[in-house]
Formats: sequence, C-alpha cells, structure tokens
Amino acid sequence: MKSLAALFSGGKDSTYAIYKVEETGFRVDLLLTVYPSSPDSLYFHYPNIKLTELQAEAMRKKHVTMKAGDDELKILRSLIEKISREVDGIVLGVSSSTFQKNAVEKLCREYGLDLHTPLWGMDPSKLLEDIVESGFQVIVTGVAALGLGREWLGRILSKEEIDELKEISRRYGVNISGEGGEMETIVLDSPIFKEKIEILDYEIEWKMDRGFFIIKKARLKEKAILL
Repeated sequence: MKSLAALFSGGKDSTYAIYKVEETGFRVDLLLTVYPSSPDSLYFHYPNIKLTELQAEAMRKKHVTMKAGDDELKILRSLIEKISREVDGIVLGVSSSTFQKNAVEKLCREYGLDLHTPLWGMDPSKLLEDIVESGFQVIVTGVAALGLGREWLGRILSKEEIDELKEISRRYGVNISGEGGEMETIVLDSPIFKEKIEILDYEIEWKMDRGFFIIKKARLKEKAILL
C-alpha cells in the first residue's frame, strides 16, 4: 500500500480528496499545512488555518506545518522536500485551478513523487453534492464574490444551500466550489474523523464586499453512536 501526504487546508476540497484517495486503497499518513501570512495568498487557505491541528487529531494523522513568507512557492518546495523520502506521492484537492495543479505537479516531478488529484475536472455542483452526500459537515468561513453576502458566513452546506449556490452561479458566474477564493470552508465532521469539531466561540469580520467567519475557540467532541 502506497503512503501519501496531503496538502491540507482543512477545507472541503482538501479533506474530501483525502477521503477519495483512501477509498481507492491508498494510505494518507501525513497532512501538510502552510500558514499563509495574508488572506490574498495564491496557494494557501487563510481563514481558521489553525483549526487544521484539531482536524489532524480527529483523523489520527501526523501533521507537518510551516509558516509562509513572501515567496510561497519556496515554502511549498521546502515542505515537500522535507517529507519527500517518507511518502510515495502527494494528494491535492484541486478541481479546476490549472495554476495550482501545475505548480505542485512540477514540485512532485523534482522530488520523484506521484501527484494524486481525485477531484480534478469535477463539475462544481456535482462536487458539492457528493461532499454533502458522503456525510461531510462543511461550514462556510469566507466569502468574496457577487451574490455571496454576510449571511453566508457560518452556514452549513446542505442540499438547500447548494441549490442557492447554483442560482448564484447562474446569475453572477461564481464558481460555487470556491476554488478561486469566492468561498472558503472548514470541515467540522466527516467519515474519516474519529471525533467531530464543536465551535465554542466565533466572530464575523466583514469589510466592503468580503468577510470571514473566524473560529476563536473549538474542541473535539465525541460523535453520537447510531443504534
């Protein structure tokens, strides 16, 4: 069984990508997280990135972190180089960003690693539906697009939300998977979590036409046992 490391932001796509590759028989042993210095990062998820520590604990996976500087690609290269002898490949939860995919693919070639992109090419609506139907609890933690107002912050994605997002996409051309930064998310529960995350305190930051749902305090909570 091949051992993989996943570039992990704590959002729906990176978490679902881990779930999908493990379904096919791979083993994800390492989670790789970069803490960006700015919400305008080209490569890395910004809001609530520290919550990845709780998520890693919930998944019982080793978590390797680095803080980003001005040269984000240099940090990413350092991180991949650091773990390149421990794993056979990298998992990336990208679905449509050629920019991100090409950058990571190039680094994987440099270090002789396979790149796994199980979500690549998926229709955004189908991707959201599959994530929710697979038992993921996903909360919206950032919005920055026409049609996505303050009221979206803190909403849990369900079929109702996905239907609304489809209409917003139709009207404004928004990519509802949020890969271009239109929407940020955090996974609170999933089939690969041993415990779920409970939010204890939060605040909303809103400036002009964008905002964040900032989780100030959270903890792991035992899941209810289904009889």
